[in-house]
Amino acid sequence: MLMASRFLRQHSPMMNGPDVLEIQTLMAARGLDPGPLDGIFGPLTEQALRQFQQDHGLKDDGIAGPDTWRALTRGHDFDLVETAAVLPKIHVHIDTRILTMTRSGAITTYPVAVGRPSTPSPVGEWKVVFKSMNPGGPFGVRWMRLSVPWGGYGIHGTNNPNSIGKAVSHGCIRLYNEDVVKLYDLTPVGTPVSITGTVRKIRTLKYGMRGQDVQQVEQMLFDLGYLSLSPDRYYGQTTRRAVLAFQKDQKLPRTGRVNRSTLKALQIEHDQVMDDTNP
Repeated sequence: MLMASRFLRQHSPMMNGPDVLEIQTLMAARGLDPGPLDGIFGPLTEQALRQFQQDHGLKDDGIAGPDTWRALTRGHDFDLVETAAVLPKIHVHIDTRILTMTRSGAITTYPVAVGRPSTPSPVGEWKVVFKSMNPGGPFGVRWMRLSVPWGGYGIHGTNNPNSIGKAVSHGCIRLYNEDVVKLYDLTPVGTPVSITGTVRKIRTLKYGMRGQDVQQVEQMLFDLGYLSLSPDRYYGQTTRRAVLAFQKDQKLPRTGRVNRSTLKALQIEHDQVMDDTNP
């Protein structure tokens, strides 16, 4: 529902990965001091991020969400490509969860994991802008960053092979490690990546509505302790009261409706409470 990769933040143990390294590098390029460019989200990285947020009129919560990513990547040059006679093309279909590479007339397909309905993979036309070997942990053995401006999305391996073929990620495209090694070696920086599939409209939810998006909001409210009844896909008075209570605690306008700002706050709080740090 909300286009946001994993929310980078202070965590124990510290969050780490190529997406952390990228925001450190972007902040350093803007004259801030995020500490060592080591891909580890420590206190200095949080301090620099808060300073950047203050300087750009953003909520200085020290969390790298979509608004902060957009501001950090604004004006960033995504046009640099490696020299290649003919670039391959990558297509990811999120409904079938299949990645297809077309290269010199040859077509190769790989099964992938894609984003959950609440954290969907970014549909659109992108390109590979950065590559990294052996990022480790949930990123597996290879990482290829995409030119999506509102988050740290990439094509990468995994330490959870059972997730392949499912909609379980925070928006990234996961492959088996043995597959991503093959793909990585054939993919120059600049390779176009098309992500297509069903796009669910982000609508403002209010009393009387029904749908999967209502159920997803109810599930987050249930997990956070604001809703005592199981999600039923119906935005009734019980759901509205839960939303009002959450908005009050978050110092948001108490509208009883779930717009983008309330949805983003819900997802950030849910990630923190559920200890979700996976890409």
